[in-house]
Amino acid sequence: MIILFVSLAIFFTISVPIAVALGFSSLIVMNINGMPMLMLPLKAYESLNSFTLLAIPFFILAGHIMQSGGISKRLINLANVLVGWIRGGLGAVAVLTSMIFATMSGSSSATTAAIGSTLIPAMEKKGYPKRFAAATCASSGELGAIIPPSINMIMYGLVANVSIGNLFLAGFIPGILVGLSLIVTIIVIARVRDFDAVTKISKSEWLKEFVKALADSFLALLMPLIILGGIFLGWFTPTEASVIAVVYGFIVSFVFYKELKFKDILPILSKSARSSAIILIIVAFASIFGYILTTAQVPHLLGETITNFTTNPIVFLLLANLLLLVTGMFIEGIAAIVILVPILAPMASTFGIDPIHFGIVMIVNLAIGMVTPPVGVNLYVACQIANLRIDQIIRPVLLFLGVLIVDLLIITYIPFLSTWLPSLAN
Repeated sequence: MIILFVSLAIFFTISVPIAVALGFSSLIVMNINGMPMLMLPLKAYESLNSFTLLAIPFFILAGHIMQSGGISKRLINLANVLVGWIRGGLGAVAVLTSMIFATMSGSSSATTAAIGSTLIPAMEKKGYPKRFAAATCASSGELGAIIPPSINMIMYGLVANVSIGNLFLAGFIPGILVGLSLIVTIIVIARVRDFDAVTKISKSEWLKEFVKALADSFLALLMPLIILGGIFLGWFTPTEASVIAVVYGFIVSFVFYKELKFKDILPILSKSARSSAIILIIVAFASIFGYILTTAQVPHLLGETITNFTTNPIVFLLLANLLLLVTGMFIEGIAAIVILVPILAPMASTFGIDPIHFGIVMIVNLAIGMVTPPVGVNLYVACQIANLRIDQIIRPVLLFLGVLIVDLLIITYIPFLSTWLPSLAN
């Protein structure tokens, strides 16, 4: 285990990609222990041989279609009409649009890219400091991993063997809580720092703009209703819903909005294939890494250590959160889920913690990892759009991280927020 984790730390230090680092660390230990090398491809194939995993490339493809086909633009316009009239409203638009976009894309980084590419320049033009604008879009992008349908929820359900539909239901209230807390934070900062001046409009003008924006985005808003409604009503599985999202997004973008052209299809497929390949390679090698941990009885030893340390579920949740926060700083969310869920989920059950509630705690925690250096993917996406260095947005991000950690503690210690909707459905 020392060799496994030291080699992993060395690979991370020299900036080896996460998937490759997990694979090479596992390969070194397998070779030292005399394990047959044939186990590597067999375990990788076994981890990917899943119908449920098909949802990942299709939701990623749906997100790219929405970004290129004018759907995200119309959602931003609608959000701008709803909250853009208040001071700090454009920052609130970034969060609100992320919340809506999250119900279709399932990906945190895709949400950051779709929203940030439009709103970071718009926020800067309206007087927001560029660093704050980038930090806002990076932080709100994490809602893509919390609000269903979420790729991380699909992975957790698959690994922990719990209902993905119940996880989707459980994610709504925590996602709304996180979104509203970010909106309030942005509005307060805008007032304190005196940026984003607003132009007052009459109620009749606002209503006219709202009706126009709602009509323009109506087909886009139908998309999450079809996807989530179909899942919860039992018409189709999450995997089938991902395919429906692609087909519906393509029809709306190509036929009705007419913003998606034939020349755009190949680049969209190419970007989606690369994104999907990165995630699925991480899943494959993380599974091998997890297999080595299991054969070394690490879950059993860790479980014994924690149960000897405490029998209090409150303390266990605190320790689990600390472990996940640190892990999220260095390992991408899906890899962390594949490695840690087999260890932590059974332990949570022994402490009497609802598996759906613990799943949401874990997903929210790892979503925060998307905005924590050094491996915060959302930070890199936002910095690339804003043409900033990663160190330049750390300070404004820290404020949002404080708010997100408070949200995490609320979600952790008020299980009702995660379990109420699933209990109604069941």
